[in-house]
Amino acid sequence: MSEYNVAIVGATGAVGEEMRRVLEQRDFPVKDIRLLASERSAGRRLTFKRVGIAVKELTKDSFKGIDIALFSAGGSISKEFAPIAAEAGAVVIDNSSAFRMDKNVPLVVPEVNPEDIQEHSGIIANPNCSTIQMVVALKPIHDISPIKRIVVSTYQAVSGTGKKAVDELREQSKAVVADGSMSVEVYPHQIAFNLLPHIDVFLDNGYTKEEMKMVNETRKIMHAPEMKITATCVRVPVFVSHSEAVNIETEKKIPLSKVREVLEKASGVEVIDDIEENLYPLPIEAEGQDECYVGRIREDESIENGINLWVVSDNLRKGAALNAVQIAELLVS
Repeated sequence: MSEYNVAIVGATGAVGEEMRRVLEQRDFPVKDIRLLASERSAGRRLTFKRVGIAVKELTKDSFKGIDIALFSAGGSISKEFAPIAAEAGAVVIDNSSAFRMDKNVPLVVPEVNPEDIQEHSGIIANPNCSTIQMVVALKPIHDISPIKRIVVSTYQAVSGTGKKAVDELREQSKAVVADGSMSVEVYPHQIAFNLLPHIDVFLDNGYTKEEMKMVNETRKIMHAPEMKITATCVRVPVFVSHSEAVNIETEKKIPLSKVREVLEKASGVEVIDDIEENLYPLPIEAEGQDECYVGRIREDESIENGINLWVVSDNLRKGAALNAVQIAELLVS
């Protein structure tokens, strides 16, 4: 079996650490791994397959000899260094939003549009976390009868913002319980015991950037530019795993038995749906898992061909690191 030199850009961040973990767990054929981060993180030692590896500072010369570069360091870093890495001969799999809507860059979810990977010119984009889990659940249904419209409301964990947000939720929760003072720094309002209908910046149309990512990315991934989609994205006081209430309208009516059948057979999906036993997907049970969990499958009785789903997935794994590694697996296969 061939082996590959792999770089992780943003190796000390939450997603970068998850990328390293997923590479190891899935036994990706790594010949050599290069861990790259900012100057302040250079010199830290991380382990890969029980071997200590020093983090190196990201520079323009970091990609010599690299075959695959996994980027998870923010859009500005990707815009500057991803073209450099590609020019050096690496295939870049970028987790930021920098290239997602570039018509020359494929936006890939392996369970949904693996064929698009063939169109890359050195850079492949990893979709937004909330988009990934939704399209994994919807593609099997879309293949039976095209989806005309999607209405999605998300309940997104603070780890999607980063480690500082996780720490802030933890400290605010302690402060509420102890009736003490708390700081509000990461979000515009307290997140502990609260909900914020505000993820990323607001745009001129009244939607947030996160909401429009779900609209535009879903259309691109599913090759459905005319699909009607509307989203409301909400930050919730959960550490890991995003949840989504998804309502769809299909062109033709699909029996619920058929919906369950295709979802149960779909790659990357696990159905948990037994309301008599109070079984449905939960974020605390999705944490650390690879699947997109689907439950609360039922007809929308307000429209003719409507279906409601509850979709939950670990945003750091399938929503970021795992999807990137799966793209790498497609490349080397």
